[in-house]
Amino acid sequence: MSAYSDIEATDLFNMMASQPLLLVDVRNDDEVARGIIPGAMHLPLAMLPVQYEQLTKIENIVFYCHSGIRSAHAAAFAANKGCKHVYHLVGGTLAWERAGYPLAPKDERNKK
Repeated sequence: MSAYSDIEATDLFNMMASQPLLLVDVRNDDEVARGIIPGAMHLPLAMLPVQYEQLTKIENIVFYCHSGIRSAHAAAFAANKGCKHVYHLVGGTLAWERAGYPLAPKDERNKK
């Protein structure tokens, strides 16, 4: 059974300011080219089964995508594989931008 929590954009923004966490963008390359939440790493959903082991050592992980569907699958997968505190951004980047938060250009530091 998966054990992840849904998180709203405002809660994520506050969490980013108050504790260490890993933001994981599971969108496709063409979507990420339009912008990424600042500080996030890009790991396409299709690559998660291959690279999830590096995430199991992280205390707090937040997955997001465009609207929240793919990131819910990613969060469930990670939680089932033993990741500790797993969150899913409800509404994805659509909700993030609707709440007034910016997206940043993707750069090489976001690439895995």
